[in-house]
Amino acid sequence: MTKIYKFIFAFSVICGLASCSDFFNQESEHVIFSEKNHLHNATDTIYSVTGILNKLQAIGDRTVLLGEVRGDLVDITNTANSDLRDMALFNMGDDNMYNQPRDYYAIINNCNYFIANVDTAMKNNRNEYLFMREYVAVKAIRAWTYLQLVLNYGSVPFVTEPILSKLEAEQDYPRYDLQAVCQYFINDLAPLTDRWGNEYPEYGNIRDLRNGASRLLFFPVNVVLGDLNLWLASVTGNQATYREAAMRYYKYISQRNGDNSAYPIGMSFYSWMPGSSTWDSTYGMISGGDYSSENYGQNTELITIIAGDSIPAEGNYSELRNLFYSSEDNDYHVSIVPSNSMINLSASQANCCVSTTGTSTYYSPADLPNYRSGDLRFYWSYSWGERTDRMTGERFEVSYIDKQSFQHIHIYRRAMVYLRLAEALNGAGFPRAAFSILSTGLNNEVYRESVYPYCSESDSLWISQLDFPETRYGIVTVQEYASRGNSSSANHNTIGIHTRGSGWTPLNEFYRLPDIERQPILDEEGNPIEGAYIIQKDTPELTQTQKAFVDSLLLNENGLELAFEGTRFYDIMRFAFRQPNPGQFLAEKVYARRGKDNSGAMRGEIRKDLTDQRNWYLQWNGQIGLQ
Repeated sequence: MTKIYKFIFAFSVICGLASCSDFFNQESEHVIFSEKNHLHNATDTIYSVTGILNKLQAIGDRTVLLGEVRGDLVDITNTANSDLRDMALFNMGDDNMYNQPRDYYAIINNCNYFIANVDTAMKNNRNEYLFMREYVAVKAIRAWTYLQLVLNYGSVPFVTEPILSKLEAEQDYPRYDLQAVCQYFINDLAPLTDRWGNEYPEYGNIRDLRNGASRLLFFPVNVVLGDLNLWLASVTGNQATYREAAMRYYKYISQRNGDNSAYPIGMSFYSWMPGSSTWDSTYGMISGGDYSSENYGQNTELITIIAGDSIPAEGNYSELRNLFYSSEDNDYHVSIVPSNSMINLSASQANCCVSTTGTSTYYSPADLPNYRSGDLRFYWSYSWGERTDRMTGERFEVSYIDKQSFQHIHIYRRAMVYLRLAEALNGAGFPRAAFSILSTGLNNEVYRESVYPYCSESDSLWISQLDFPETRYGIVTVQEYASRGNSSSANHNTIGIHTRGSGWTPLNEFYRLPDIERQPILDEEGNPIEGAYIIQKDTPELTQTQKAFVDSLLLNENGLELAFEGTRFYDIMRFAFRQPNPGQFLAEKVYARRGKDNSGAMRGEIRKDLTDQRNWYLQWNGQIGLQ
């Protein structure tokens, strides 16, 4: 995309702070709109938006690295550079290449300038607003960028007006923490969603992003609002905010392909072949296209990307593939590999296999070689081997994490939104609905059978707003799963997310929601009627037990489904906020990166006391970071 962006920089309003001047550098040659400061024609507006997209490229790699390397699912090899190693050990100094807050403020200042100066009132001869799509898209980018900034620094200077002079840059600006950032942008974005929540700039083909794939460059407003509300609810514990998060994710899912449309999770999974006795053959419906396709369509998995160039010489080439994936470009030596914690998490899952008829179940062995025990998504996404050094003749290991072998940086995808919907529903007091997203999939029939009977009338009324009609979200049957979709009904397109890697979850006896012992209904002779039980409403105590249980399942599922995608540390942080002792919770997860038995050694390497929340965050020159 560099060739397109070379003429875009005319808009690039730079950034720095010192009071704030270290962030808003005023020596740029690119501030050309400051005298006429209006964006009132299509050329200026498009150049400005694509200029902001170009600025996003500077933080693309670190968005993934800061979210993954500081978590518990990857480890660093001896090949890793010192900056990456310091990141993994929570020891990032002011000169670390990944500790550059000015790059975030460059995006923010460009967004602030655009928002302040674009002519949102201008209409065409059909009385349609010309630039509202761009206006809303830029507001969503600004909110997402501020969220990344505050998640990494804890407390940040907050500026919503463009900085165009040295005097403005040297002013003192208020500091906002996570709660304040979330609340501001919830208020900022929410009024726009009824009309513009599903509208995007339409820029046609950009390099390899064709057939409408340029839409992937933007951040859906309802997904960003879902994240803002989910983080805010995790900090405050407010049930209404969890409900708002759930509603936002649902609105994206239900409106993503237009009004009255659907965006089901799909029938994608990786499982053992029916009747397998040698346990060396698996069947995959999670194909490379399920995650790696960077095209846009009604059922594509990807939602948002940050664009990367195809060759290093173009300037915005993502280095993620050279850190995660052995290739000639890195002499087959990677810097990041799966951790023992990731291997143990995957292996600990009970994989429930079903017969070819779908009438009986059995479990794969727990001691299979080559990471084939437990959940198969890890086996699907990771491969390894050996190569011979051409100069020395020595053998060395190679490693391939397929999820980071692409040109572009993947930010949002469908399964991530469903997992966050489940997290929000659980926090909102609906653990049965959240569990269904993991186990069977969710639709209105599941509500009637597994949710409504156990909750109050008012709760039933609220969750019914999250409408998943059976005609659009059909639950896959065990027979269809056993036949690998060969006999699937046209509208059967929904499975539990845990089934994507751990076998047929609805029949997995090791994957059950805590519940009271159900009392059977008796016939006239006093004998239990098969399958008939007395329905009892959930008590507050049972709901709390179920919520805690589902929360632990969700954190594990995030690891199984989203490993290596750059969300793990943030996920642990968000789940930690909901615990009685957040610091202890996060510390135990991160220190167990190489297995629980090695937690002490890992604690010694990291040195920072992660039970102190201040040590979760980056600091820079004493000017940004949680004090």
